[in-house]
Amino acid sequence: MNKDVPFQIAALRAVIGRCPCCGQGKLFRAYLKQVENCAACGERFGHIRADDAAPWLTLIVLGHVVLPLIFLFDWDWMPLWPAMIAMSALLMALALVLLPRSKALFLAILWRTKAPGYKQVEIV
Repeated sequence: MNKDVPFQIAALRAVIGRCPCCGQGKLFRAYLKQVENCAACGERFGHIRADDAAPWLTLIVLGHVVLPLIFLFDWDWMPLWPAMIAMSALLMALALVLLPRSKALFLAILWRTKAPGYKQVEIV
């Protein structure tokens, strides 16, 4: 398989949950558990560690994009406690949706650039 996939294509494939190398196989076997190998092309992903990068990106996006929008919204039409519950539920749902996509993006970045976190494993 051609491993010289352009960065943008690899990142887009990963964000939609597909193998950054071929775009066919799944990148995750569970919510945040990456596959060891792509089922379609055999590319290895089990040794790549994204660790704290995905939660970091999720918090940055939610904190800098969503929270200002919440503060700008006029909540005078509803009592404070239902508004707080609604916003908490919204933030939690957005975090749960964004977290695997953030991890996939960092997996694609580490795979494509072979940056630290990408452990080159020699098969003997």
